[in-house]
Amino acid sequence: MRDGITDVAPMLVGIIPFGLVAGAAPIAAGLDLGHAVAMSLLLFAGASQLAMADVLGSGGGVAVAVVTALTINLRMLLYSASLAPTLSSERLGARLRVSYLLVDQAYALSVIRWDGNDDRRQRLPYFFAIGILLWSSWQITTVIGALVGSSVPDDVPLDFAVPLVFLVLLVPVLQRWPSLVAAAVGGTTAVLAAELGAARLSILIGGVAGIVAGALAEGHQERRREVTPR
Repeated sequence: MRDGITDVAPMLVGIIPFGLVAGAAPIAAGLDLGHAVAMSLLLFAGASQLAMADVLGSGGGVAVAVVTALTINLRMLLYSASLAPTLSSERLGARLRVSYLLVDQAYALSVIRWDGNDDRRQRLPYFFAIGILLWSSWQITTVIGALVGSSVPDDVPLDFAVPLVFLVLLVPVLQRWPSLVAAAVGGTTAVLAAELGAARLSILIGGVAGIVAGALAEGHQERRREVTPR
């Protein structure tokens, strides 16, 4: 648990301002404090909360808002599938608690640590320490954002918290050459796509380019290992 807190603590630099934004967004969209808190408790996912607040604030129906949030959170399905073999021996109740606390930061740190050589008994304590710290920080900051968000001056760049969260998340996984290639190619491609007029598809285009580049880099690395004399 101590390791989990130590590993995730630097990521709060992005989580705290992101939580303020996620709390202020529903209020700015015309919703009340109860809606902001409910979104935070039920969704516990910043990007989905912002999207749902935007849909509801612009007059969209609840069904559209829910589908939008679920679509954005489809990545959690991939995260869950990735962690399933690692946690298959745990009880159903524990796995359900993991699913509720599963967010990008918790997944990234856990998948790096659980390399098969770690102590299986320490997996859940490590994950829950990360998840509970993130969850409590998120709930507190979203409430604060909902209460004081409208009084924050416009020149305070809270919106920068969104990319900051994912930039901080990226650092722990950039440990191998294929990862560096995937990040560089994916990020560059996404920016270029947005600048060339494909803003709505830029993330998807960048993601595909990054995956392809990372796979090619890893394949090249494996071939070099095969031909290198031992």
